[in-house]
Amino acid sequence: MRVPSIIREHKLVTTLVLLILTAILIFVVWIYIALNFAYSTSEQTGYLQKVSKRGWLCKSWEGELQLTAQPGVAPEMFAFSIRSDSIAAELNKVLGQRVVLTYQQHKGLPRKCFGETEYFVTGVRPVGAP
Repeated sequence: MRVPSIIREHKLVTTLVLLILTAILIFVVWIYIALNFAYSTSEQTGYLQKVSKRGWLCKSWEGELQLTAQPGVAPEMFAFSIRSDSIAAELNKVLGQRVVLTYQQHKGLPRKCFGETEYFVTGVRPVGAP
């Protein structure tokens, strides 16, 4: 089988194209793994303070949960991201209420286009009066 002359004459160009395609493939595989396999799964309970869709180019749902604070101690905020519009709609319905958020932690994702945090909410349920 004969190798086309353009490939024979431009080995440097061919090598650079292969390196770039390999780098892109590695990046795509890394993102797939980081999005589909959770580092950890857990729940947080608190008062849902904010849910908003943010970003210039890559829009993502972001929120804050105020963890129940002890009297005299500043409240701690738990920032999270939401990948699903349906979960964001559920969260908007219970805004200001005490809720339990089920979330997964995904390490190694580029921040801005996939969410500003590494914590992605996968479920929400309201909690009765404390």
